[in-house]
Amino acid sequence: MNYIDTFNHLKKIENYTDGEIEINDKLVMRNYTFESNYRFILPGGLGNNDDYEFIPSLPQDYEPDVIQKMLNKKDAEILENIKFRYHIIMPKGEMKSKGIILMFHGFNEKCWHKYFPWAIHLVEKTGKSVVMFPIAFHMNRAPAIWSSTREMYHVSEQRKERHQDIICSSLSNVAISTRLHNKPQRFIWSGLQTYYDVIDFVEHFKEDLHPAIAKDASIDFFSYSIGTFLGEILMMSNKDGYFANSKYATFCGGAVFNRLFPVSKFILDSEANVSLYSFVVEHLESHMRRDEVLRHYMHTHPEGNNFRSMLNYRSLTKEREARFRELSNQFYAITLKKDEVVPTYEVTNTLQGSLRDIPIRIEELDYPYKYIHEDPFPILPKIADEVDEQFRFTFDKFSDFLSY
Repeated sequence: MNYIDTFNHLKKIENYTDGEIEINDKLVMRNYTFESNYRFILPGGLGNNDDYEFIPSLPQDYEPDVIQKMLNKKDAEILENIKFRYHIIMPKGEMKSKGIILMFHGFNEKCWHKYFPWAIHLVEKTGKSVVMFPIAFHMNRAPAIWSSTREMYHVSEQRKERHQDIICSSLSNVAISTRLHNKPQRFIWSGLQTYYDVIDFVEHFKEDLHPAIAKDASIDFFSYSIGTFLGEILMMSNKDGYFANSKYATFCGGAVFNRLFPVSKFILDSEANVSLYSFVVEHLESHMRRDEVLRHYMHTHPEGNNFRSMLNYRSLTKEREARFRELSNQFYAITLKKDEVVPTYEVTNTLQGSLRDIPIRIEELDYPYKYIHEDPFPILPKIADEVDEQFRFTFDKFSDFLSY
């Protein structure tokens, strides 16, 4: 099947209910349940009672309506984010994988549809299984109502009314934009929760407790967009040496946070971006002085320091570049020439360093059809052959890198 046929086929058969779904005569999708042990670090959790909200452009007598309250429910109480199902795509008939590729998605993603052809290609070409692990409050880790057109329409209209100069507010991004605008520290806490979830996942199979992954399975990574941010922190921190031999492939990602341009109807609106940037880049140090819990996680733990180094290009630069130099033979990045969210030059600035002397391999591609960061392989019948050709060209490169 070509790219579009594969996309449509998987979109039709995917579910989180069945234990095993046959994809074709060679591959299956298996579903497993994961329960996070780290709800306590989220706002409203036992270890983080931070109720601070940052809503700088609303009147002092502003009272959130019912929908706003629904979006701003205490994060530690959102059960979908705590216990959820995840997919593994693997060779049919294989009982336990001897090698896995952890796949991390982009920001504000609600479904895995566009990633299924990517995962299938990687499994077919490398022989490894792809674990499609969702970031906190994304995919099926978010309440379904956040993706409801009917409910989000009302939120979007209210948001546009309250913020007259807002740019790129849409039904697609209004839930995450409202949440991050009101409490931008969610970006840090959800990122740390996901980091610890991945570590728990790895330790679970290393104790030979996973039914589909061998305890000595190799671990590699494939990430896209903001998912690269998570993967970089995992690789840089290298908890207990788990990723010492891991290969890391990234597509349309790799730049530090303050060199991204995420204002898009598919990602974040302008008001949320200003709030988030203000908290995690401009005023993070002052917030850490005020918040003892935030200071503890971002200063005491290696993953917190690596997280900080990836937020601001000029923060912990020496340490960040030294670590990437150590990891240089394990990394491979592909960027797109017309990507306006994560430009090639910013990926290069981060991964190869300010002096361009870190030998991480970065390739820039440019497809012959119209594409954007959020949709590198459009599902359009009139360009199906071109899309399929460029997809295979791109993912053959990733597969070669990630093969045994």
